[in-house]
Amino acid sequence: MLQVNIHEAKTRLSMLVEYAAKGEPFVIAKAGKPMVKVIPYVSPQQQQCRVGFLKGQFEVPDDFDRIGEEEIISLFEGQS
Repeated sequence: MLQVNIHEAKTRLSMLVEYAAKGEPFVIAKAGKPMVKVIPYVSPQQQQCRVGFLKGQFEVPDDFDRIGEEEIISLFEGQS
C-alpha cells in the first residue's frame, strides 16, 4: 500500500485523491509513522444490501442439508 508523508500529500493532493477514488487506498504518515488511511468514499446507494437479488433464479432441494450424508459419515468413521 502506498505511504506518503504529510508534506508530499499536501503537494500531490489532487493526484492522491484520484488514486484513492480508483479504489487504491493509501496511508499518510508523519515522520514515517502512519497516521491516517485514505480510502474511496462509497455512497449509501452503492452500499445497498443485495439480499434476495437471485430470488426465483434457482431452487434449493428439500434434502439440501442431507446431500452426501452417507459419504461424509463414512469419511469421518473411516469406512469405505
